[in-house]
Amino acid sequence: MSESKRTPRDRDELAIAEQVLEVASAAASGADIEVAADRTRLALSRFANSGIHQNVADDTLTVRVRLHAAGRTASGSSTLTNTDGLRALVERSVQAVGVAPVDPGWPGLAPVSPAPDVAPVDVAAGDATPGDRAERIRAFVDAAGGLETAGYCRTSHWTGAFVNSAGQSIRGESAEVGMDGIARLAGTDGVARKASSRLADIDGGVLGARAAAKARAAADPVELPPGRYEVVLEPTAVSDVLQNLAVYGFNGKMVADGRSFAEVGADQLDPSVTLVDDAPGVGSSHDLDGTPRQRLVLVDRGTTVAVAYDRRTAAEAGAESTGHATGMTSWGAFAAHLGLKPAAGTGHEDFAAEVDGPVAEAATAALVANVERGVLVTDLWYTRVLDTKSLAITGLTRNGVWLIEDGEVTQPLSNFRFTQSYRDALAPGAVLGIGGVAEPQPDSWVSARWTAPALHLASWNFTGGASG
Repeated sequence: MSESKRTPRDRDELAIAEQVLEVASAAASGADIEVAADRTRLALSRFANSGIHQNVADDTLTVRVRLHAAGRTASGSSTLTNTDGLRALVERSVQAVGVAPVDPGWPGLAPVSPAPDVAPVDVAAGDATPGDRAERIRAFVDAAGGLETAGYCRTSHWTGAFVNSAGQSIRGESAEVGMDGIARLAGTDGVARKASSRLADIDGGVLGARAAAKARAAADPVELPPGRYEVVLEPTAVSDVLQNLAVYGFNGKMVADGRSFAEVGADQLDPSVTLVDDAPGVGSSHDLDGTPRQRLVLVDRGTTVAVAYDRRTAAEAGAESTGHATGMTSWGAFAAHLGLKPAAGTGHEDFAAEVDGPVAEAATAALVANVERGVLVTDLWYTRVLDTKSLAITGLTRNGVWLIEDGEVTQPLSNFRFTQSYRDALAPGAVLGIGGVAEPQPDSWVSARWTAPALHLASWNFTGGASG
């Protein structure tokens, strides 16, 4: 990968953050002060009816200030980043901290600590144009072979810096490309998704062909009675499992509040399960507290070995921050770059390894071959948490469901409703196989990514058809 270049129109976020810190230090002498300056260039090209119908882009520089003085904490942010706008931000923040409630949980400032080694930014991804996105959409549409298509291609480029009055100074840069599209045939849909830090890794033709093949294979579905079935979840479905594990399971605040199943040191999941948050691997250098990010193993061969903390939740737990501050205090910290390690011995155990479509599909097919009778699920959606402690989830399948008999896909099925504990689905003995390839999946949160292989599970509780 080639390293990103800076252009003359780029503003130096570190210089802006240092300027604001200087002004704030003069206005609130002796206070603990944090300043973050983040520039995000986000662009989205959406398509429907097999044509692009929307192309939008946003380039925003946001400065955030947080002050702690006399036992009180207040914060403010602004996108008005000229001299007057920044000075007004500091003045508002100083006034706010004077009337803020007492904050006994203030954890103090992040200490001086260097940035980790992170993945270099791909120039093409960082500087992607509408034409680059349109090229991938055209390839998706063409590969669908006349089927109606819809979806998006998204590019984002972030540069940011953080400083505080304790001397911490850190900066970072990352880029992402994501594509998500469906192909439709007579009311049946097929989907294909992929995320990457490299523009060249997103092949619209491969994704369009995959989505179209699924749509054609899903035609004329039949109803299968509700019940517990052995399942193979494709990576697009596994990404939902990973997201909920991250937000509700291995979240330090949820653990401290007694609302999570996670227990550090306990053998809670199947020995085949290893979960890793690899934020530096996608270029994420630091969190919103200014803590450098490190690769964090949450589950090691079934044993819970860590949960995610920001500085506040770590202080409450008597632990160290893992660099997962999200800025959402009520939610706590969570691992937004979670990956499930693929099966060993396949040559694709490295999360960073790129694989083509046929290799990924073959990895799923290898799991299907081991199912005597079960269900192949492409996607989960509209999922909602019923109980955080057991991580009981209800939701729907979509974009392709099939019956598996004697190791072969034999019949398309109508969509299901389900109610299933994700914890129990991954419990010791419940995981019958993990795919040999992990595919990065985009999320609606631009800053999140889920790296997911297919999963072969012993049981999934389907409670009825999608219509009731």
